[in-house]
Amino acid sequence: MKNPLKTKIFYGWWMVAAAFGLQFMQASLLSQSIGAYIAVLREEFGWSKTALSGAAVIQQLEGALLGPIQGWFVDRFGPRGMICVGVVIFGTGFMLLSQVDSLPMFYAAFAVVALGSGLGGYFPLTISMVNWFERKRARALSTMTLGFALGGMAVPIVAWSLQTFGWRATVFASGVLIIVAGLPLATVIRRRPEDQGEVVDGVREPQADQAASHRGSAPKARDFTAREALRTPAFWFVSLGHGFALIVVSAVTVHAITHLKESMGYTIGTASLVISLMTLCQFSGILLSAAIGDRYDKRLLSAACMLFHMLGLLLLTFASSTPMVIGFAILHGLAWGLRVPLMQAMRADYFGRSSIGLIMGLSSIIVLAGQMSGPLIAGIIADATGNYRAGFTTVAVLAGLGSVFFLLAKPPAPRP
Repeated sequence: MKNPLKTKIFYGWWMVAAAFGLQFMQASLLSQSIGAYIAVLREEFGWSKTALSGAAVIQQLEGALLGPIQGWFVDRFGPRGMICVGVVIFGTGFMLLSQVDSLPMFYAAFAVVALGSGLGGYFPLTISMVNWFERKRARALSTMTLGFALGGMAVPIVAWSLQTFGWRATVFASGVLIIVAGLPLATVIRRRPEDQGEVVDGVREPQADQAASHRGSAPKARDFTAREALRTPAFWFVSLGHGFALIVVSAVTVHAITHLKESMGYTIGTASLVISLMTLCQFSGILLSAAIGDRYDKRLLSAACMLFHMLGLLLLTFASSTPMVIGFAILHGLAWGLRVPLMQAMRADYFGRSSIGLIMGLSSIIVLAGQMSGPLIAGIIADATGNYRAGFTTVAVLAGLGSVFFLLAKPPAPRP
């Protein structure tokens, strides 16, 4: 007779599937499509690039302020309630966004969208994955992140809807879809495997082996508290490296479509196809991360990704032909996909599970400062110079500098 423990699907993988769906929805309707929305709004209202970049700043500022509170809340009470509330706020924000006719109204509606995406998005989902997986942590986070990558491939559909039905109808329908599809997925998420009668990774060690292991091995190092993590160089170097990575990612997300439209003469639909190619490469990078992320040094892989980010953005900046744009999409997409799952897996490897939510929340203050800076740096310099060359070059150099932080982010000494 088969052992049911060996045939039952580990509940953690059902959570990964739900997180995949939530990430797909958020990426396709917001994170990866924001460039298309901004291009349309700029065309209709004539708002400046800097003013439109303010939407991204609002989103990241809310994330920085909420991060430590979210981390503490999830560590103490679990993520499911927060994610359900976040999904409802996220969808409601889209409905409000469809009614704006002035810049202050746009900022107010986008603040609601940002609040919902923060409460129901990547941050609490990642903490959930970290708590349910250890040996296969990078694989679980990579699979969840595939949803984000595939969401980017849906950007041409969003762009087609914007041009066919108008941006107001598209945004309102998106809000309805978020609530109807997102709430059932959110209810799948659970706090820790121990609360469900499961164990991390779904693998129970035989009792005899456990006893032998305890007799023959040194005491296991304990997890770091948030206070102890803050005292390690690794916390700061990983946070700075992650923040510098998001400078380039956020700048590309907000401004790439407008740059291609203005500098290369692309239509919004054609520029969206470039984003889809980038996302396809991001998808490939995530698969690569799932295959090698738990085998090789995560900080060295992350440092290499930063150099790819830099080279890719320089190709986009000085693109004079389609092959250069394709080169950007390949390099930037691969680097993004490979690097993203490694960020939180590295923190969990270094500091353990016990306080990982608060540790990630504190780190998010530094990380999101970088994410806010990217669109502003590119937008302000573009408004001042008339194009994106100087701004994108600055961001690319910062990405290259970020590789140094990952090289310095060596694992901290274990706690006794």
